[in-house]
Amino acid sequence: MKLATLVYKGKSHIAQIIGETAHFMACSADELGVVSAVRGPASGRQWITSIQLNEAQFLAPVPKPPRIFGIGLNYADHAAETGRAPPASQTWFMKQITAVNGPYDDVEKPIVSDMLDFEVELVVIIGAIARHVPVDRAREVIAGYCVGCDYSVRDWQKATPTMIMGKGFNTHAPFGPMMTTPDEIANVDALRLRTYVNGRLMQDGCVGDLIFKIPDMIAHLSTAFTLLPGDILFTGTPAGVGIARTPPVYLKAGDLVRCEIDGLGAIEQTIVNEIKRTIIA
Repeated sequence: MKLATLVYKGKSHIAQIIGETAHFMACSADELGVVSAVRGPASGRQWITSIQLNEAQFLAPVPKPPRIFGIGLNYADHAAETGRAPPASQTWFMKQITAVNGPYDDVEKPIVSDMLDFEVELVVIIGAIARHVPVDRAREVIAGYCVGCDYSVRDWQKATPTMIMGKGFNTHAPFGPMMTTPDEIANVDALRLRTYVNGRLMQDGCVGDLIFKIPDMIAHLSTAFTLLPGDILFTGTPAGVGIARTPPVYLKAGDLVRCEIDGLGAIEQTIVNEIKRTIIA
């Protein structure tokens, strides 16, 4: 199935997407969105009404995930273009929940930096409570896959070894447009992922080139702590990012970034300048 979290006439819905039609389901659209639909009773997945897809607005498939994990340097060509050897062990960082963004919503270029970069990534959505999961059973905890962009503020990222500050700015974790369940993907490793900036192809890679494969990631993470339904895993980016180009290519207001993965669809963001607002609530 292809499942999406949509807003229609001011109300959130979970929908199965077939072609250009959104079939709203009986289940409620809570913070975990499509994950709740998959984990809930079959009666909640029954269709109650249908609309044309262009009548609704896409949210992130999981609007408020418990956590967002990202792995660094997980493609050898990306490691090479940054002048580093492929890592011997998995290197994880956290993106912030406030970074979650819809698949077609604007992304802010921060006031504090001119070094905003793009990273197309396959996103894995966790669908089960998972602890000490062996590699050969890792796929049992995957609810589905979608397209993501790990926007990165490079000067803030490089300022600390944890990378957490440069990876966590507001709006910098868009993913979607929908979640595709594993039964619809014959071979995840065969999927190609691409980034276009203003129509120019910048990244073109293959999931099969991951250094640490998806089952290895799940086994590794679940050895340290319990994975939760709705957790989001950004699985790494291939070569072609802006910082590694000569001269570097950083995003500016007005740029249009399109990230796509075969069979999973595409997300698009317009880059806008952040407007500084002090919030104390």
